[in-house]
Amino acid sequence: MTIAPTLQQYMDERGIRYDLVPHEPTLSALGSAHAGHIPSDRLAKAVVLNDGGRYTLAVLPASHHLQLSDLRTVLGQEVHLASEPEAADVFRDCALGAAPAVGACYGLDVIVDSSIDQQQELYFEGGDHATLVHVSGAEFARLNPQAQHGSFSARD
Repeated sequence: MTIAPTLQQYMDERGIRYDLVPHEPTLSALGSAHAGHIPSDRLAKAVVLNDGGRYTLAVLPASHHLQLSDLRTVLGQEVHLASEPEAADVFRDCALGAAPAVGACYGLDVIVDSSIDQQQELYFEGGDHATLVHVSGAEFARLNPQAQHGSFSARD
């Protein structure tokens, strides 16, 4: 059970209260929610985007899928999904596909789907495929203090 050093240092420096939830290794956000025995609406998944020169992190519930056209409208710019090598380059201390839903510690702008704001508690990948980080909704907001918010996902 481990979390990415960049994430851990960021949370510790800010006094974020969190718990770690170990689970069987998985390869998807929905799989992690199931393995961790948590509602998929409460698992915040991270999607790395590229606007052609900068990366942005979109955060949405594991129970939802990204609506890229809506996200482009909310952001007011053209973005596309980052490639796996691009995501790996941004999240160097994380396993591929296990990026935390916290962008500030990695120098990323963040946009959070408005459905996340309704959650009293949230979970997100800690940087590997076997550990979730559990925080209150208020603490999650502190983790992404400059995040933009908007509606850009739909329930699966």
